Amino acid sequence: MTGMNIVHVITGLGNGGAESVLCRLCEADKANRHHVISLRERGPSADRLERAGVDVHCLDMPRGRIRLQGLSRLYGLLKQLRPDVVQTWMYHADLVGGLIARLSGIRAIVWSIRNSTLDPQRSSRATRLVVKSLAWLSNRVPARILSCSANAAEIHRALGYRADLFVVIPNGYPIAEFIPDADARSTTRASLGISGHMPVLGMAARFDPQKDHVNLLQALVLLKKQGRSFVCLLAGDGMVAGNALLSRTIRQYGLESDILLFGQRNDMPNFMNALDIHVLSSCSGEAFPNVLSEAMACGVPCVTTDVGDASLIVGDTGWVVPPSSHQALTAALDAAIAEYSANDDRWPLRKADCRKRIVDNYSLEKMIAAYNEVWRAVVTDVSDVGV
Repeated sequence: MTGMNIVHVITGLGNGGAESVLCRLCEADKANRHHVISLRERGPSADRLERAGVDVHCLDMPRGRIRLQGLSRLYGLLKQLRPDVVQTWMYHADLVGGLIARLSGIRAIVWSIRNSTLDPQRSSRATRLVVKSLAWLSNRVPARILSCSANAAEIHRALGYRADLFVVIPNGYPIAEFIPDADARSTTRASLGISGHMPVLGMAARFDPQKDHVNLLQALVLLKKQGRSFVCLLAGDGMVAGNALLSRTIRQYGLESDILLFGQRNDMPNFMNALDIHVLSSCSGEAFPNVLSEAMACGVPCVTTDVGDASLIVGDTGWVVPPSSHQALTAALDAAIAEYSANDDRWPLRKADCRKRIVDNYSLEKMIAAYNEVWRAVVTDVSDVGV
């Protein structure tokens, strides 16, 4: 089969994990022609996609609201672009993009699941209603349902999604970009005034209740009480001194001298290489946490809560603890710092195992090949049954 015309419909084009995977896929997949339609306004990922030669269309619908003008424009774009496959990303795009694609006569529709649990306390009622609707529509709209996480696929089957349509494709990473870099490590740490032997912890995650930064801060307080010295670097959207709630919480825990806030980063390989240990303290919502794979590809061992496919990613190269337990998180961080500080062969071997696990299992090339296999199968299936 020759190259396909793929139209991606995504909820928005911010700096999230789904957007990052979409950008990597479109940048690296040279076999097909890609177009991206955002239901909402432009975001940083739109610029990145356009630099890669991808046509980007933004419908400018407000968050959480559907406008007839936006739906009409989406219908018109699908008629104009005449895709071989419509690939939707995230719940609202699965719903809106899937339905409008079917109305425009397209049957080669592939949904994408990027979430795991739907905690009623952290997921809006509107989102839960969308998911309930998608479960019913899964028998009628998509030809396949892709999930980046085996855990998320199982959860959504239990929610009523059509089980036999699921295909699990783990996220893939540009191995040549995320590499251990001693120069980046020393340069970044020197610029921050961090000594070469100080344990540097870090977490790359937006400021969001699902990321449970309070759990991390509580663990850091216990580490200090146990006599551990460390510096913790926090990066992500909202992780800035101007975030009044975050700054106040850090002061309340007495961690002002132990934490550096970095905000949103565009140089994640440099950030990861500055760390000795990457932490993920999430309590819910994760499917396939990108930051774990990115850190491990740079040879940085991880301590993570057991959310989504985190335990599958880390394997035996790091530490996995229950969510929402700062005591368990403290114990794991203490064990990791102790091994790092022992100055023996265990830490270099662990770092090497981290990178090998990502190279062997989660390369960008494997992900692209898997997407192409699904798209080709969907096109063939639709051709066989006729439109």
